[in-house]
Amino acid sequence: MLSQIFNATLETLYMLLLSGFLATFLGIPLGVGLYLCSRSRGLKGLYALLDLLVNIFRSIPFIILVLLLIPVTKRVMGTIIGPNAAIFNLTIAAIPFMARLSENSFNGVPSGIIDSSNSMGLNRWQMVTRVLIPETLPDQIGNVTVLLINLVTYTAIAGAVGAGGLGQLAINYGYYRFQWDVVLYAVIVLVAISQLLQFTGGKLAKRLRK
Repeated sequence: MLSQIFNATLETLYMLLLSGFLATFLGIPLGVGLYLCSRSRGLKGLYALLDLLVNIFRSIPFIILVLLLIPVTKRVMGTIIGPNAAIFNLTIAAIPFMARLSENSFNGVPSGIIDSSNSMGLNRWQMVTRVLIPETLPDQIGNVTVLLINLVTYTAIAGAVGAGGLGQLAINYGYYRFQWDVVLYAVIVLVAISQLLQFTGGKLAKRLRK
């Protein structure tokens, strides 16, 4: 049983880290796009569309989203079960979440800094790379931490639909076979992962703020 718990933990970490990386890699640029569109009069229509899509995807419960994405997951990943299929679903669910967190962080940049940057003649790329990202980097670390902790929960939910990991282990052995000690072990590991992420992310964000 210990080997099964160990393998399930590795599967959970694999899903968590890869989907977290992809969601961050794609979500922050989407957040940048939302921020820039909201500040441009000519792009208000595009912002309204992106804002609506982000709100829709964030409003769908993860388990329902997984079911809705079954045809897409099957076509893209070639399967609807296993960690790789779960990573696709986790990433789709996490991108709008990360984008909204990033947009909120960008909105928190003082207007005086933005005005000074505009007066210096910075273009949009320079504004993003020299002002928005550096100014919000500690907040973005906090955003990634929140994202990963949410993904820990999502990986456990994904286990209900054959994703593998600790969630599936808890269901197959703890629920169906009434081995409640397995459920306890899974919960302990998931809580430990969440606490480690919170501690590491908090320390890193605090250091960057200094």
